[in-house]
Amino acid sequence: MSLYSDLGGEPAIDAAVDIFYDKVIDDTRVSYFFDGVDMRRQKNWQKRFFTYAFGGPNKYNGAGMRKAHEKAVNFGLKDMHFDIIIEHLGSTLLELGVPREKVNEAAKIAETTRSDVLHK
Repeated sequence: MSLYSDLGGEPAIDAAVDIFYDKVIDDTRVSYFFDGVDMRRQKNWQKRFFTYAFGGPNKYNGAGMRKAHEKAVNFGLKDMHFDIIIEHLGSTLLELGVPREKVNEAAKIAETTRSDVLHK
């Protein structure tokens, strides 16, 4: 089984992304990266990406991680910001009742994007 299935599929991903972005937007350490961003569109891309990254059906045809985060990197996106985002992902999944080992699995998957997101 994939992590996508273990989490509960599309309804779980939808709920997780909505809660996740509520946390991100409420966090002044990272919220400014989303100033002027169409959050409905952002959430839709994130739902597609998480679905794909967690082993669900591949409906993600967005920009690669480097291109998608280019503006944020130019605006000062660093490791500490990436860590905060991973923290919010973990707390979101825990809030939804996801077992710690699955939260850790999701964090490991997200961690594989760090180099591309931060243009390292």
